[in-house]
Amino acid sequence: MKTRSTNYISLEFLSRSANEAFARGAVACFAAQLDPTLEELGDIKTAVSEAVTNAIVHAYPDALGRIAVRAQVLEGDVLEITVRDWGKGIADVEQARQPLYTTGGEDRSGMGFTIMESFMDKLYVRSTQGKGTRVTMRRRIQPRRPAK
Repeated sequence: MKTRSTNYISLEFLSRSANEAFARGAVACFAAQLDPTLEELGDIKTAVSEAVTNAIVHAYPDALGRIAVRAQVLEGDVLEITVRDWGKGIADVEQARQPLYTTGGEDRSGMGFTIMESFMDKLYVRSTQGKGTRVTMRRRIQPRRPAK
C-alpha cells in the first residue's frame, strides 16, 4: 500500500562538504511543519548529515558529483527523507550497514548507517555499483498534546 505525500521538497547540489550543513538545515526547516520536539529535530538533522556525508565521502571519493535530497510528509505525520547519489555505489550493502565498517580510510568511523538507523524508525538502502545509492529514512513525528 502506497502512502500518500501531503507535502514535499526536493534539493540537488554538488558533493561539496559545505553543502552538508545546507541539506541538514533545509530538511530541519521543512520538518518543522510537523512540530517536532527539539530531540526529534536533532535526530533528523543527524541522520540527514550522516546520509549526505556518506554520499560526499564514499560515492564521489575523487571527483565532484551530484546529490539529491527529497523530504516529504506522508500521511500519519511521517517524515520521509531520501538522499540519492549517482556515484560509485556500494558493493555489499549488508556489509556496509555493519557498525565500524568503512571504505573511507582511518579518519572515518564506519558508523553512518548505524547512526541513521538508530535515529530514524526505518532505513532502506538500495545501491548499484557504478550507478549510485539511494538511502530512504522514515520517522513518525509524535503529535504533541496542547499545554493545559
